[in-house]
Amino acid sequence: MPETTADRVTRLLALVTYLRERPGAPVAEVAAHFGTTEAQVLADVNLLWVSGTPGYLPDDLIDFSAEALDHGELTLTESRGMDRPLRLSSGEALSLLVALRSLAELAERTPGLGAERDAIGSAVAKLAAATGRAAEQASSVQVHVRADAPPGTLATVRRAIDERKRLHLRYVSAADVVTERDVDPVELRSDGTAWSVRAWCHRARGARSFRLDRVLAADLLDVPAGEHPDLAPEAPWEDGRPVTLELAPQARWVAEHTPVEDVTDLPDGGLRVRLRVGDPAWVSNLLLSLGPAVRSVDPPGLAHDVAARARDALEAYAHLS
Repeated sequence: MPETTADRVTRLLALVTYLRERPGAPVAEVAAHFGTTEAQVLADVNLLWVSGTPGYLPDDLIDFSAEALDHGELTLTESRGMDRPLRLSSGEALSLLVALRSLAELAERTPGLGAERDAIGSAVAKLAAATGRAAEQASSVQVHVRADAPPGTLATVRRAIDERKRLHLRYVSAADVVTERDVDPVELRSDGTAWSVRAWCHRARGARSFRLDRVLAADLLDVPAGEHPDLAPEAPWEDGRPVTLELAPQARWVAEHTPVEDVTDLPDGGLRVRLRVGDPAWVSNLLLSLGPAVRSVDPPGLAHDVAARARDALEAYAHLS
């Protein structure tokens, strides 16, 4: 897999700290420590050699011993402060604390998230102890999280997923149309504003997402939910999920303005791009903006979710026609 820019920047920063603590480290030893090749380590050193603080005169640049390098060793002689650990600014700490408080309130409203609540509480306590003034400011900020879902509905959907049972929903769409449908629930999601359930809808004969605040009634049926491999619960997005898109020629700008890992040119002028995505909302918005320029999407679950968003948007305008 091609190395991403973020991965290389992380290694470059770590390399400065590593060499500050280990003057004269052999190139082979450094390469083994970072899990890369000696040629890559030397390329990193050459890049750091022309990096520094504004001014970019010789005394402003990160420097190494040329004599040590001639003997296959790396000795850092000037770090320009890059070997000191970074600290959060007051604004960054305040933003992080407010975000954690939002997660804490969301977890508090959600049954079955005891471990998550404890982890968030621990993170808030440690960050507050380390930031002082920012923690005082964060405590004065009023945080209100809307996750409107009737507790009974949420509990019923959770039970259906845990017991792999089918649900009967009485559901009102964005166009205020009430329908009755049987669904096989797969997973619950929350974006901090609303809960939704990904499911296979037997009425629509396809994958759908249903907002729980639009569910008028949810009944657990004594019927096993069917197997739907394409709708298996998806892996978390925290570390980035690989996404492959096949795009028409008019969407070539995606490869130029998006940090893609791989690009394959197609015979008709289109392209296939592979990228690693950490935010499902971002890639969903990208696909919706591209419209018909998108030829295929992998994983299929992402395509289902984007299609569901598009259908919800169209339903919201149905009354105009």
